[in-house]
Amino acid sequence: MKMKCNGVKSLDSRSKHGLRTSIAKNPIEPCRIRKISGSFAFVEHRFLRDGFWASLDHHQLLLYLFLIMVADRNGLSYYSYDKICTLLRICVDEYILARDALIDNDLIAFDGSLFQVLSLPENKVLSSLTALKNREEMGQYDPATIHNLIIRSLGKGHDKN
Repeated sequence: MKMKCNGVKSLDSRSKHGLRTSIAKNPIEPCRIRKISGSFAFVEHRFLRDGFWASLDHHQLLLYLFLIMVADRNGLSYYSYDKICTLLRICVDEYILARDALIDNDLIAFDGSLFQVLSLPENKVLSSLTALKNREEMGQYDPATIHNLIIRSLGKGHDKN
């Protein structure tokens, strides 16, 4: 064990026998520890670990996390698109693309007025992120290229390749 300057003990990450030990975590601000009062939202750690986070763009993540925060215990919420767009500071087109992607990824259900955040699908997300090896692949698949920005904005029907 090591002694920190403030008198709090913490464990090394490996014991003298080379075995992993847990690290003691002490709150930095003990008076400000979060407490659950009223409603509660959570995101499963599997959302990050199984690749769901990496598979979504920033508008999809923003909408998904918003729907988690406003949902009731069954994952339901009635927020209208205009209220969502105002709160998230996104335009209607960005909202529609994000909503439809979340539906396609089986993360939410939507009946026209009611959202339901669904339990995560059992199948892990297979990351489509692979190394781009040449200029042609960079132009075709790099999400930051003008080509892909246009396709995302206008839809795949505008892609002439």
